[in-house]
Amino acid sequence: MRETAYFGGGCFWCTEALLETVPGVVDVISGYAGGTVPNPSYTAVCTGLTGHAEVVEVTFDPEVISYQELVEIFFEIHNPTTRNRQGADIGPQYRSIILTTSAEQKNTAEKVKAAIDASEKFDKPVVTEIKPLITFYPAEEHHQDYFSKNPEKAYCRMVISPKLDTFRKKHPESRP
Repeated sequence: MRETAYFGGGCFWCTEALLETVPGVVDVISGYAGGTVPNPSYTAVCTGLTGHAEVVEVTFDPEVISYQELVEIFFEIHNPTTRNRQGADIGPQYRSIILTTSAEQKNTAEKVKAAIDASEKFDKPVVTEIKPLITFYPAEEHHQDYFSKNPEKAYCRMVISPKLDTFRKKHPESRP
């Protein structure tokens, strides 16, 4: 039995690379969701005019990891307090968003978001959107598994690698 989850936490290359290391995650696909333009391209999404965010579709085994645990990890691997921004990436396509596929996912995501806010882990409120998934559009092939295919690229070395190192130190059970 497999389930799916949809998260947007800035650049999908980072989110994909981190979530692929989580035990119980079977597959991660980079794509676009949350907007109104059908079949958007990366170029169109980057204009900020499609309404879509860069997101990942996460297929996972609920016998190994729960949806709640994935949501908690999602909040850990990005800054959910910056509207339309993650680090140097600016625009609505980089917003923090959870797209849900059921009432149960929605309730779980809202519960975790409220707990993160109440914990005062961040000095600003969490701005993560939680809304139903309408349609997920996979990104172009060259965006899939970007980090594993391009570890020598500057973005991968300077942004993704340090995030992975930090995540693996905190989660030694993560896969290489």
